Amino acid sequence: MKNTTAVLAATVTAFGLAACGSSEPQSGSVQTQSGTEASTTEPGGQSFNIAVAQIVTHPSLDASIEGFKAAIADAGLDVKYDDQNANNDQTVVPTIATSVGGSGADLVLAVGTPIAQGLAQAVSDKPILFTAVTDPLGAGLVDSLEKPGKNVTGTSDANPVSEQIELITKVVPGAKTLGVIFNPGEANSQVQVEWVKEAADKLGLTVQEAASVTTADVQQAADSLNVDAIYVPTDNTVVSALDSVLQVGESKKIPVFAAEGDSVEKGALATYGISYYELGYQTGEMAVRILTEGASPADMPVETQADLLLYINQAAAGRMGVAVPEEVIAEAKPENIFE
Repeated sequence: MKNTTAVLAATVTAFGLAACGSSEPQSGSVQTQSGTEASTTEPGGQSFNIAVAQIVTHPSLDASIEGFKAAIADAGLDVKYDDQNANNDQTVVPTIATSVGGSGADLVLAVGTPIAQGLAQAVSDKPILFTAVTDPLGAGLVDSLEKPGKNVTGTSDANPVSEQIELITKVVPGAKTLGVIFNPGEANSQVQVEWVKEAADKLGLTVQEAASVTTADVQQAADSLNVDAIYVPTDNTVVSALDSVLQVGESKKIPVFAAEGDSVEKGALATYGISYYELGYQTGEMAVRILTEGASPADMPVETQADLLLYINQAAAGRMGVAVPEEVIAEAKPENIFE
């Protein structure tokens, strides 16, 4: 499953290859869970403290954390976790960063672009691994994908946008217009929108953008679109309110496509995507090398995944008035087809 910067660099260059039902948090809210243990005995009896900070709770990010902790457990390390969650409130990211920076953590896991940026700016004396970050170079997290150069490296969830947009044209062959809902305040979303426009232009699609700064804005943004299909990127704000987009899609018979499989399972129509659990597991393997072998993040290339999976939700297709072509269905593994 492991692949490194060559794949990510090709992804960004070619644009070919960065969730749900949480309510809008109150300002300043942080969820903290200290002392969670994953305890099998590490060779030599050494124990470690790992701080885990995520920008918001949704299935893809949660799966990446689950995979990360599984890799740590499989390596036999004795680890105590300090889990913190910004609840999609970027105003509390500095508070989390300060807390983590002053803690006794041996390593930090940052899940999502905004929290990774905050930690990278505030913490320079601890190794930081990020995951579920779309464009780590553009986000200023690393000096280069091949040689990050500082105390920060990790894994990218850069989307196979070209393949995803091409899939839309296969499922909705008459589509001429494509709507994209995103939070312009999220760097990962900005780059994805550019990728979408590049891919759509090559396929003769016109892109309509709808901005949504908070989860409360998502339904209005979706409702404002007059399009043949909607694409939801891995935008933390929008995916956290995915149900609102799905309601619009189903009521107006506009097919809603996602950028990752968890959103398809939740009710989007289809996508090509990666396994966030495997991405997190891969990040956990990087953590093991740092903790037990003394590997330096500065010299560890950013990694990504090469394997793509096709996810289809047949029930969602029916609710949105779409019949998925048999040749498309044949590409998907049975476990990735949701009825």
